[in-house]
Amino acid sequence: MGIRSDLDANFDFEIVDEFLDHYSMMVESMEVMIIDLSKPNSYDRSVNELFRVFHNIKSASGYLQITPMAKLASFVEDELEALRKAKPPVSEETTTWLLDISDMFATWQDDFKLDNKLSKIRYSLLKIPDLEK
Repeated sequence: MGIRSDLDANFDFEIVDEFLDHYSMMVESMEVMIIDLSKPNSYDRSVNELFRVFHNIKSASGYLQITPMAKLASFVEDELEALRKAKPPVSEETTTWLLDISDMFATWQDDFKLDNKLSKIRYSLLKIPDLEK
């Protein structure tokens, strides 16, 4: 039994479907927003939108008791809060880290689709990049 089956067994089908629909849209939009962090004219909009995306994922996955996802989203949300106070653009190291984070959430999206167990978080994602340029 995979992650989707677990969710369907424990939560209303409509709640699970709505989560997966919104999750899919958020994962698909992450990469563009991350790349836009390197552009001074789109930095504020992108960092605020990314913060909102990770906040929403944290809240929804917490409600659905998807603990690894909620914890990683919270971890990233904290770093994005620091980036909200930083001056654009972000460092290449930060961009790479955020893209790797995006890949982890995309892997989880595949886990949902294939009804696999949730993939383990890669430890390299837990190393916070130097947020300074």
